[in-house]
Amino acid sequence: MTVPELAQALNKLGCPRHKSAAMAAQLDKRARMDADRKKITYESALEHLIGLMAQGWAAQAGKSK
Repeated sequence: MTVPELAQALNKLGCPRHKSAAMAAQLDKRARMDADRKKITYESALEHLIGLMAQGWAAQAGKSK
């Protein structure tokens, strides 16, 4: 997944548009580091991190209602 594709996916999950490009770049970097450190695939690391972020956005959305 490219960083622009990742940014687009983050937008769909609730990431604010003005932050999505920077967050995607950071997420990509972290997923690569975690994959190397934990000896797992990049995709698995990315999936885990995206899940955590989506939970955070959902919790924020619930608080603002």
